[in-house]
Amino acid sequence: MKIPFLGHRREEPPARDPEGIAGLLAECELLRSQASQEGVQLDDSAASLEALDQLVPRWRDDEEVLPWLGNDAGLYLGTVIVRTVSGAAWEIRSDGQPVIRLASGREFDVVASGQEWAASGVPELSQQYAEVAEE
Repeated sequence: MKIPFLGHRREEPPARDPEGIAGLLAECELLRSQASQEGVQLDDSAASLEALDQLVPRWRDDEEVLPWLGNDAGLYLGTVIVRTVSGAAWEIRSDGQPVIRLASGREFDVVASGQEWAASGVPELSQQYAEVAEE
């Protein structure tokens, strides 16, 4: 006799909604706010990455803001890549880290790139985009 509430059930993993995930990752509220204050509109284009690279990095003086802004910069870079590079898609690794999977199969850790950019300005976001777009 099988009593459903007593036995172990194998639960199916929750279905992932790629568009929903992409929408959440594209929010980048802090970065969009900082850019807007400087007169830069983030329209999810490669040109907007170039505009971000030209901003005066006032956030580097605020150790609380720096990691959040770096995270947002990476997510924004990923958003531009997913929206403009054929075959690129978000993937959430088992550790919860969002990365970009390119059509070639290469995985690109955009959050790490955003953190480096926010802390030092190198590599530039537009340069990272150009390298990925070439693949």
